[in-house]
Amino acid sequence: MIERMHTGTRMSKIVKHNGVVYLCGQVGAGETVAEQTRDCLSRVDALLQEAGSSREKILQAIIWLADMDDFAEMNEVWDAWVPEGHAPARACGEARLARDTLRVEIIVTAAI
Repeated sequence: MIERMHTGTRMSKIVKHNGVVYLCGQVGAGETVAEQTRDCLSRVDALLQEAGSSREKILQAIIWLADMDDFAEMNEVWDAWVPEGHAPARACGEARLARDTLRVEIIVTAAI
């Protein structure tokens, strides 16, 4: 069974299937990449909780940065957020994001 939550015309914010939760890409508010990353991860936390999961159960994270020069600043926030011993498989790359003001987008897959 597939369960979709917060479904619109284009996407669902949460999709659950076979004990796995898939989140749509999350972006955050703020001027700096650190502010946007913190806000984005707060949104991830809320969606994971709603789906019956948590950051300790993240299997994979895909991170898109508008500029790889922001890699170290984003990683400072990320490293403080990920629980010790629970680092997921992760990829990070540079991409043109949906709006010019966005500097980071994070996509998460987690176990329930």
